[in-house]
Order: sequence, then C-alpha cells, then structure tokens
Amino acid sequence: MVFGLRSLRFRLLSRMEMVDGSGIISLNMFSRPSSPLAPGMFAIVPLLLLALFPPPGKELFVATSANNSALVIRIKALSPTVSVDDAQRVTYCAVTTGKELARKWRVVGVASWLPGLQNLYVKLGWRKGGLCFQYSTELLIRLDALKLQTLEFHWAESQPDTVSENNALVVTARGQPFEKGVLLDSWRCQPHVAWTQVTTDPEYHWKENKSAAALALGRANNEIPEKHR
Repeated sequence: MVFGLRSLRFRLLSRMEMVDGSGIISLNMFSRPSSPLAPGMFAIVPLLLLALFPPPGKELFVATSANNSALVIRIKALSPTVSVDDAQRVTYCAVTTGKELARKWRVVGVASWLPGLQNLYVKLGWRKGGLCFQYSTELLIRLDALKLQTLEFHWAESQPDTVSENNALVVTARGQPFEKGVLLDSWRCQPHVAWTQVTTDPEYHWKENKSAAALALGRANNEIPEKHR
C-alpha cells in the first residue's frame, strides 16, 4: 500500500525513559517523515544511524499527566515574571485538552507511535478529527480563554504545504521572542503532549505564523481577519 499522506510517519524508538513519576517520557530516538513509498522501501539505515547517534543538543519529552512537574518547571523557567499558577494552568489545559479531543475523535490506539494513521482515517472519512492543525486550533482557543497575565501563545508551523507539515503551539513569557518558548505539540504523540524548547526539537524546525493564530482565534469569535474572508 502506498502512503502519500500529510504528516504520515513511521517512528522507531531506541529508548523510552521515565524521568519521574509525573508522566514525562524522554524520547531518544525520533520519528522522521515517511516517503510515499511502498513498505520495504523505507530507508532503514538512516533511521538506525539516527537511533545510534541522535542529533546533539536535541531533545523531546512527552507529558502524560495533567500535573506534569517537569513541564510546569520548564514553563516557569521562561522568565522570573512567569507565575507558577499560570505554568500549572497551561500544563493542565494542554494535557487534558489532548486527551479530551482524542476521545472525541476516537483516536486509534497506535496513534502515539503512528500519528499519520489518524490522518489517514480522517482523509478516508472514518474519523472527524485528529489532524495537527485541529489540535492546535482547539488548544489555542482554550489557552487564550484563560486570559493569563504572565504568558502568551504563538502558532508554530514546520514544513508548511508539504506532506510533512506539522502545526503546534509555543508558549512564551509576555513579550518574549518565539524562539525562546516551549513547544506544545498535541498531535505527534496523541493523546499525550510532546514538548521541548522550540529550537531543540529533533524532528522539526519551527517558525511562527501570526496570521494562522489570528485566523484560529478569529473564527472562534466569529471575527475572521479581512484578508481571509
């Protein structure tokens, strides 16, 4: 069977390490976008080399608990101006939203490892949701509704308009550059939240898209930006 789906990926993990009891997993082998090739034609050697020699300075974590202490600490560390309460509320909202949407969209059990499979189900009409932009849109709306005083949120995109496109959110302290923020990716390990410092993601290179954020929030408030009407 030939897969040419947006963001469809096959992932190998060389190690999954429980860092603490709060539900954070450190992934030391990372996924790569698949090519539209038949099974048996995937480039196994590069994947194995990546497993043995992960990129230096790169890391990815997975939050499975709404009280994930590591994510709370990392968000709080963005700036002395960030309140612990705001960091806790973001963590809780991100994790619970991912799980709620996974139930609503009946995310397939192996989507944590093969998120592209959920994309396939959506494209075939077997599921109503589970695409990266759908997760990001819903999470952005909910985080924006919290009206937090010490944090702000940005729309992040990687490889737009390609089969490997991904969308996520980045949280920063108020007035802080996008590149300093913490990435929240609800799609990659659904129903859990993959997170890292935005510039240390081992798989994606992220850029901010302010118009996408405005469009998502505008639609939620029935206020579509003029250029998107």
